[in-house]
Amino acid sequence: MRSQLPRTAAGAYVVDVVVHLVAQLSGADDLARWTQWVAIPLLAFAVLAARPPMTRLITLTLVALFFSWLGDFLPHFFDDDTSFLVLVGCFMLAQIAYIAAFLPHWRESYLRSLLVLPYVVLIGLLIYLCAPKAGSLLVPVLLYGLALGSMAVLASGVHLLTAAGGALFLISDGLIAIGAFRPDIDIPASGFWVMSTYLIGQGLIAMGVLRQANPR
Repeated sequence: MRSQLPRTAAGAYVVDVVVHLVAQLSGADDLARWTQWVAIPLLAFAVLAARPPMTRLITLTLVALFFSWLGDFLPHFFDDDTSFLVLVGCFMLAQIAYIAAFLPHWRESYLRSLLVLPYVVLIGLLIYLCAPKAGSLLVPVLLYGLALGSMAVLASGVHLLTAAGGALFLISDGLIAIGAFRPDIDIPASGFWVMSTYLIGQGLIAMGVLRQANPR
């Protein structure tokens, strides 16, 4: 029974993600909101259900998931710029936790290879597109972009799954930034793409972290 718990927990996360994405596409806003609020707690439970050794990597990943959940939950209770600042603040703390988790593996990351260049180009492109329209939010947006890019690059040193997850997380937040600061750029079904890359990215990060913490 105990050996089935990790698979059951992971399956619950997958089901929630699928339901959420269907709700995104069908315009079922209430269902989309509730499944978004439940997703990251389910993922954290799946990590704990795997009973990994509570290393620095696992502990800080759980901290990052907690702040990610706050970023999914709290902004719904604020309006306009305040909601966006709460979103950025929560996910900034999540990125800092991920950076701290992944930093010991920096020597194995893309930071020491030419594979870092696509990350640099993507972050530079996002800054080029969004900075002129950011106004008073320019500084927090730049700081968050730096943290996000650092997290994605450092994730590549942990595991291939974590590298993929970090890259998807970067794409997700890039789409959010474009939606917030460049409404003239129309991205069809943007909510679906933001949440699919985000939730799949978080899942891949968790899987890679578990593989690194316990290769068995």
